[in-house]
Amino acid sequence: MNLERIVPSIPFILQGIGVTLQIVIVSIILGVVIGTILALMKISRVKLLEWIATIYISIFRGTPLLLQLVTLYYAVPQLTGYKIEPFLAAVLAFGLNSAAYVSEIIRAGIQAIDKGQTEAAQALGIPYNRMMLNIILPQATKNILPALMNEFISLTKESAIVAVIGTVDIMRRADIVAAETYLYFEPYLVAGLIYYVLVMVLTMIGKAVERRMNRSDV
Repeated sequence: MNLERIVPSIPFILQGIGVTLQIVIVSIILGVVIGTILALMKISRVKLLEWIATIYISIFRGTPLLLQLVTLYYAVPQLTGYKIEPFLAAVLAFGLNSAAYVSEIIRAGIQAIDKGQTEAAQALGIPYNRMMLNIILPQATKNILPALMNEFISLTKESAIVAVIGTVDIMRRADIVAAETYLYFEPYLVAGLIYYVLVMVLTMIGKAVERRMNRSDV
């Protein structure tokens, strides 16, 4: 252990927090938007939409996230001739992957709502779109919030793999410090502590939001 040698580099590693959070936040927003659409497609009575959603979810849940990331960054430019920036490739890979998991979370939340509410809305002549937006989804959100927070936390930890395509996040900066100092345990220990603190903060935020929503039901 030689922490003294990497102390001057700790601020450099800390600067990666901003990049990591940007990737995670944009990815989770993209994942929720696409995931909601996929969930509605999955429970749709239109078989074609259900099949498309099922195939999408199967592909992204059945292949490694790292493979999806490097495919977007290296293989797609080879086929299209269009170079994708590391940040964009990371956001797309994480967002599209997260959408597959979020869609199943949302689908389960929607199907957990009492069918009587759907039948009552239909009896009152409320259109399907309005019923979903104003009645079903708001109630489902309370049920799925803990699972969504877990997905957010998992995405934060998994974001470390963007270092393989050169995105200068926490992990990539730790790699740079390790290469410059020829010390590996110390910078990776610092990176691990940073990720741990981020996850703990997100966990506390999630619990606080969940408690507040539970109080609003009382």
